[in-house]
Amino acid sequence: MHHVILGAGPAGVIAAETLRKHAPDDQITLVGDEREAPYSRMAIPYLLMGNIGEEGTLLRKGGTHYSDLRIEAVQARATRVDTKARQVLLDNGSTLVFDTLLIATGSRPVSAPIPGMDLPGVESCWTLADARAIQARAAQGARVLQMGAGFIGCIIMEALAARGVRLSVVEMGDRMVPRMMGPAAGGLIRQWVESKGVAVFTGTRVEAIAPGKDKTLDVKLSNGKTLNVDLVISATGVKPAIGFLEDSGIKCLQGVLTDEHLQTSVPGIYAAGDCAEAFDKVSGSTIVSAIQPNAAEQARVAALNMAAQNKPGKRAALRGVTQINVLDTLGLISASFGNWQGVSGGQHAELTDAAHWRHLSLQFQDDVLVGCNSVGWTDHVGVMRGLVEGQVKLGAWKDELLKDPTQLMPAYLATAQAQGVWSGAADARRR
Repeated sequence: MHHVILGAGPAGVIAAETLRKHAPDDQITLVGDEREAPYSRMAIPYLLMGNIGEEGTLLRKGGTHYSDLRIEAVQARATRVDTKARQVLLDNGSTLVFDTLLIATGSRPVSAPIPGMDLPGVESCWTLADARAIQARAAQGARVLQMGAGFIGCIIMEALAARGVRLSVVEMGDRMVPRMMGPAAGGLIRQWVESKGVAVFTGTRVEAIAPGKDKTLDVKLSNGKTLNVDLVISATGVKPAIGFLEDSGIKCLQGVLTDEHLQTSVPGIYAAGDCAEAFDKVSGSTIVSAIQPNAAEQARVAALNMAAQNKPGKRAALRGVTQINVLDTLGLISASFGNWQGVSGGQHAELTDAAHWRHLSLQFQDDVLVGCNSVGWTDHVGVMRGLVEGQVKLGAWKDELLKDPTQLMPAYLATAQAQGVWSGAADARRR
């Protein structure tokens, strides 16, 4: 059998390695659309900080890793999938015929429709090529404007601050990390960032970018200010890279829709990682959960099923995904799990200790914790995840948590053991 994998990020590489282990005689082709060896985008901030060199971003060390596993690595971009002919068309003019196909093409940055976005000195922070361009301009003392203060934006901001630049951040939302944090939490993170010397403009958008003097850029903001900077970084979000699937017959919603086996609407074609839309057991709906642990597990499950495509027996299944985000913003740790915004008819508890940079918000449906936010409360992160993912019935402990949200650990220990999820308590205490 010939297994074709589109995407050479973590999901694609893990899938290829899993396939080789379970299908030792099959043909495997790994297609990556960058002229680089497979690397991790999550390592790019560490590259910008100077903690690692470019070799430190590589997913696998050693120049012969893929050839040693008899995995053919192709540097090209998929332009079309013909599901009837079982073919993938590539931008280099070649065609790959497959028996099974994995779509692991990840995400692409969203570029805002703003005049001047194509000027030199306006960069995304998504590829190694982007990182090289940023390194060339973001020297110590350089004036940098970052568009976007979401999850990815805050990670980039951390790297830029470590380079010693003079940083301004512009966010259209009314708070920082608006898709991960409520108003109180997002506002607290903004105050923390400003206390570290970063200028933050929330409820503000970039209206235009124009050339300035001496290779600088003039950035016009909606609040009436114009900032002269050396570099503009666009971190306004990403979306699944699935445009090439148009008219393929593969069903896509926000991402490529998959079942519990990571199979798409077309038999023998699978999806994993940031481009896949899988079932979230907490919300009861399908979501794109763009975090690496989910991508790795999806890739493993998909590859096991690809290897067993024509073999009888039990198929591997994904237990589900959960919306999980843990973020370090200039030293302030924040986290969100599940339905952090709450659910219709649910109850919530909230506690803010601004003097100590702490905030905790819990969301309940009946007696189950379905979502939460925390800022600065790192002792509770593992417990919150365990309660949300385990859908633990809290009983009378819900009322205790409504009174005092900090009693998460006693609540977990008192309720989890009786419901057969005790093993998670040890993990929670270690986190």
